[in-house]
Amino acid sequence: MALTDDAIAKLRSMIQSGELPPGARLPPEPQLATQMGLSRSGVREAVKVLESARVLDVRRGDGTYVTSLAPRLLLEGLGLAVELLRDDTLLEVMEVRRMLEPVATGMAALRMTEAQLDELAQILEDMRAAADDAEKLIRFDTAFHHTVIATTGNETLTSLLDGLSSRTLRARVWRGLIEGNAAHKTIDEHHAIYLALRSRDQLLAHASALMHVNTSEAWLRTVLAANGADG
Repeated sequence: MALTDDAIAKLRSMIQSGELPPGARLPPEPQLATQMGLSRSGVREAVKVLESARVLDVRRGDGTYVTSLAPRLLLEGLGLAVELLRDDTLLEVMEVRRMLEPVATGMAALRMTEAQLDELAQILEDMRAAADDAEKLIRFDTAFHHTVIATTGNETLTSLLDGLSSRTLRARVWRGLIEGNAAHKTIDEHHAIYLALRSRDQLLAHASALMHVNTSEAWLRTVLAANGADG
């Protein structure tokens, strides 16, 4: 493991320094091992780790390349990590969302195009039509928030919030809302966010998103408390 860690550190340094920029092809394994002063097995294992992290792209029969290093690639594993979090830690995830999502929604109010606003309106119609279908609501809810955040033009922020808003987390909240006959109220909160965005009101969009995240967090607490009581 120590040799693998050394190889990872050296490859990371080569990428960070620009010696291996995005899209660059790595030297063949024997050459790279000699260049780094490490064993081929250590280099091979390091490449596997960095491939899993989407830093490297191993193309069989062609070679190993540095990826684009785009945030959507490097932060892709965040969603999987959130899916594995324990119940008590999920509330910390909601706290982070509360810090980021309202600010991003406020930014979106100043940047959304008319076409993007029309897309949101259609998603809202789809949500209302699926008010009692948790699976569809999860899908439309994901699409709604991704569309809003993506319009900030900040790929890192979008990838981060996409990862924090895992499907499992959304499922627990929406199923709790449906069981509590509160789905329509939450859909109304989405509509309030849409109206604020449509009016280009940054402060109102921020406040509407904050209220919505707070509601989702409250329902998550309710669901987790009920699960704890059942356990």
